[in-house]
Amino acid sequence: MNKLGIFMNFWEKNWDADHAKYIRKAAQIGFDVLEFQAQPLLEMTDEKIRSLKALADDVGIELTYSLGLDRAYDVSSLDENIRKGGVKYLQDIIRKMHIGGGTLLSGVSYAGWGTPDNFAGDKRPYLEQSIKSMREIIKVAEECGVTYCVEAVNRFETCLINTAREALDYASEIDSPNIGVLLDTYHMNIEENSIGDAIRLAGDRLTSFHTGENNRTAPGRGHLDWDEIFGALADIGYSGRIVSEPFVMAGGEVGRDIHVYRDLIADPTEEKIDEEAKYLLNFEKEMIQKYSK
Repeated sequence: MNKLGIFMNFWEKNWDADHAKYIRKAAQIGFDVLEFQAQPLLEMTDEKIRSLKALADDVGIELTYSLGLDRAYDVSSLDENIRKGGVKYLQDIIRKMHIGGGTLLSGVSYAGWGTPDNFAGDKRPYLEQSIKSMREIIKVAEECGVTYCVEAVNRFETCLINTAREALDYASEIDSPNIGVLLDTYHMNIEENSIGDAIRLAGDRLTSFHTGENNRTAPGRGHLDWDEIFGALADIGYSGRIVSEPFVMAGGEVGRDIHVYRDLIADPTEEKIDEEAKYLLNFEKEMIQKYSK
């Protein structure tokens, strides 16, 4: 069965938090994977990173990482100083991940979050800068055993890679065994003509998979066709990680960055979100079982 995971900021309004607490919580609920933002690694000592890894190993949790790249480190920037600074920043994150045994990085990690200033509609110059940067970054990923997943996200979070086709084309330009593709049901709901076809198009290049409803609540709470989604994953024999990434609370850094302007769970206490996490885990287990071959 696929490893099932949850993103830490289902519970937290700020990107950095008590990672140890959520490692334990993810294990107690029954998840296999906890994913959190990679940027805080740069503020941690190597000893701290190793201690989180030891705790995760003790309770049977794999740690994976994602990020929405700060525009100050935009590796697609036409400003060479910014681009080069972004390359070093991401290489440093990968090295920190390696200290803690991390093997997967995803997210908008190929460009700065959002649309470049003064963008006039031609994204090719930015793609060329991003590809040039990634060819440097991926060498460190290869050395550290990290798979760098290119995530296709919606048009409001980037202008560079919005569809499975664009993610695959980008990965082909890098031509490394350590470059992969990540698809996310929330983003596909906005950008793809067919979610099932997008999954089948990705095929064996699909390295990780994010789930979230049409409005980024827990899978099964909205109107996405989960039979189509899990049927397509079964069609390609996908056996990788499935990490749920709901964002349901307004306020804080997360509410601001993800544009959550109202609570999507009534009175979202920690206990209520715990219950919702248990619900989504059971929902995904049932869908996997339904389409297991």
